[in-house]
Amino acid sequence: MNYSMHLLLTLATTPTSTPGPEAGAPIDRALPDVVADAVQGLLQRVEAFRQQPVSPAHAQQFEQQVQDELRALGRQVVQWTYNHLEPADVQVLAKHVRFEAGLYTRLNRKTPQQVWTLFGPVRLWRIGYRPTDKTSEPTLFPLALGLGLVQGASPALAGRTAQLLSEAGMTQQRVRACLRRDYGVGWGVKKLRQVAQAVAPALATQRHAAQVERLLALLQQAADSRGRHKPVLSVGRDGITLGVRCKGGSVFEVATTGTVSVLDRRGHRLGTVYLAYTPEPGQGQMSQALTRMLRAVLERWQGPLPRLCYVTDAGDNETTYYAKVLRRWRHPRTGAPLAWIRVVDYYHASERLWAMAEQLFGKGRRAAAWVRKMQKWLKKPGGVNRVLHSAAALRDQYDLRGRRRTAFHKAYRYLRDRMRYMRYAEYQRQGIPLGSGVTEAGCKTVYTQRLKLSGMRWQKAGAQLILDLRVLQLSGVWDAAYARVLAGVEEAKVWGQQAAAENAAEIAA
Repeated sequence: MNYSMHLLLTLATTPTSTPGPEAGAPIDRALPDVVADAVQGLLQRVEAFRQQPVSPAHAQQFEQQVQDELRALGRQVVQWTYNHLEPADVQVLAKHVRFEAGLYTRLNRKTPQQVWTLFGPVRLWRIGYRPTDKTSEPTLFPLALGLGLVQGASPALAGRTAQLLSEAGMTQQRVRACLRRDYGVGWGVKKLRQVAQAVAPALATQRHAAQVERLLALLQQAADSRGRHKPVLSVGRDGITLGVRCKGGSVFEVATTGTVSVLDRRGHRLGTVYLAYTPEPGQGQMSQALTRMLRAVLERWQGPLPRLCYVTDAGDNETTYYAKVLRRWRHPRTGAPLAWIRVVDYYHASERLWAMAEQLFGKGRRAAAWVRKMQKWLKKPGGVNRVLHSAAALRDQYDLRGRRRTAFHKAYRYLRDRMRYMRYAEYQRQGIPLGSGVTEAGCKTVYTQRLKLSGMRWQKAGAQLILDLRVLQLSGVWDAAYARVLAGVEEAKVWGQQAAAENAAEIAA
């Protein structure tokens, strides 16, 4: 019998009369009386407002007062409820209990703890059990375990705190100010970090499952949509520089962002999930996480296979992942080869047009006119060939030499060597995105808007903690992931009166 079941049985067999309050404990009032007093206070606020001249200043003051009254009521209701989860008389509970592999002895009185909630701090009086053999193990408080307190914070407040830390533009100071203003919680930096360090790893373990469920739901939505294209599962990854603290200053290294998007039959993006990792050689964590996610989605998806595409620039890590993983991949359930369509980002290709135009014409109208014409050609069948022929003819006409010729050829070879990944006319017909704009924007929303604010420098562990939170927020799976965290917390197995005789015998021995 676990602790909660034991409490229910105890309450069911305990007389309705309860002893007086323990020393130092608050005087017990009935919950209806607590609520009635609060309602009376609200009515008085309403009447006082109605007696004043109507004005914006009075309206603002009235709403703030009502908000404060409601927060105070919520705090009293939560405090009353939590303090009535255990019997008032501790003697009705077992003297000795087992928890995990240890034996614990009940204290003779409840002790208080400050608990932070969405309504502010409350005073929680709970029953404690100390290790019977007086080891260094901490005192056991089953009620605190059952409530799921995180560093003294309720699960609701702990989750909200982590969510605030993940939002764009937030700093520790802004989060603390928000907690103080909205929830009456005056934490310091140390407590804020303790809560974040407890919540973030738990959420990170649920990210994969929540994101896979999200993608499967998006694929179903795409399959049910109307249009002339097959649904598309589009994958991308890119890098962004991040300042990392080191001894004597900071260095800038390349962090990475990954995206997986679903497009419906009209080519509209339905949603995207994000991955993000701090700098590391070879970006191995990103490759592993991305592969794991894609494998799980394809293994669980039962409908017709969507069109699979990989849209990135032509960076080394991006190219290597396609060559060594995606191109060789087989369906994880059927074993059939998977036809991944590789797309080199159209906008990176356009940058090479500008690079060639500058060497041919210099900066000006002629260069811009030629680039605009070539950009249109790129989107036509055989467009890359036509662009290269035009560029080569102009190169010979203007007889480029020296540095201008070298710069021209660098851009020219970029297009020539990747022609098979620039079939933009075909991609448009199939409803495949031409550019990696989602991933490029992901670098900005994941990193720039949160980790690259003025004066920010990061250690990798701290940056990864925020990234783990931020990708959940941006992927739209925060609530699902946190629900999984709370559901995965096992109830504390505290064995009570049923084992009391065995405990007493063990103690006597």
